[in-house]
Order: sequence, then C-alpha cells, then structure tokens
Amino acid sequence: MMKISGRVWKYGDNVNTDYIIPGRYMELTDHEEMGRHAMEGIDLAFVLNVKKGDVVVGGRNFGCGSSREHAPLALKYAGVGCVVAESCARIFYRNAVNIGLPALECPRITKSVELGDDLELDLGAGTVTNMSKGTKLLFTPLPPFMMDVLEAGGLVPYLNKRNVW
Repeated sequence: MMKISGRVWKYGDNVNTDYIIPGRYMELTDHEEMGRHAMEGIDLAFVLNVKKGDVVVGGRNFGCGSSREHAPLALKYAGVGCVVAESCARIFYRNAVNIGLPALECPRITKSVELGDDLELDLGAGTVTNMSKGTKLLFTPLPPFMMDVLEAGGLVPYLNKRNVW
C-alpha cells in the first residue's frame, strides 16, 4: 500500500491553476523548471521551503481553472508527495493521477490541519493521520486501478508496463 508522509502547506478554496503555476510559464516543457514556479501565484515562499514529500492541503475546488497539465506537474516536480483537498476540480484530479501525483478528496481536512503539521496518508486504507495533533480522518480509498497507475508513476508508465502501445 502507498503511504506518504510530509508537512502541510495549507491553502483555501478555489485555488486555481494560475495560482499553482502562473500562465506566463505555459511555454515551459522542462518539468524541473515548472517545479521551480509551483504555487508562485499565491505563495512565493513555497518553492523556497517545500521539502520532498510535503502535502498540499486545499479547500473546495482545488485546481479549478484551465485544464493544463502544468499545474500538477509543477507540484510534483517541486517535491509535493500528495494533494489533499475538500474537493478537487475534476480535470485537475485526472491530470494529477495521470502524471503520478496522488490527489485525494477528504472532507473536513482544512478544519483538521494547520500549516506545518506533519501528516501521514495511507492511500490504500483511506486514512489521513495528523501526527502533530494525534487525529485521524477518513477518505474513500482509491480503487485498485488508480493505485496501480500512481504506483507506476503515472498513466504513461502504467501503460508502458503493460505493453499497451
């Protein structure tokens, strides 16, 4: 089962793709460079302080806006281990899974965590444990096929592994 541990970066409702990576960076094709601009539209300190495995927590409608794949790519290559939100925009959710970044929907997450809290997420069991506060929340566990896609590193590696092409 896939487990992720990291510090919380907490944001509110309606964090759009322009906040995650501003439109002026849409010509970028280098994923590492995209990661150097993650959350630049809302939090300039993010890229300076994010650590590998950290968890972005959002409110309702996280990743709304354009359908660009750059937003989850920027987060993944900045080192983010997982996005957990009250709800995710549908296209952001699918793009995130397709590039191998877990995106989870967990009711009450924003009321249960603070910036800097340490979280442990068990994707298979559907649990978010706030190690800083000793509390636990539940979310619907990901179906096995989505776990397979995430564990492969995204949809393309998943399909390559199965010789689908």
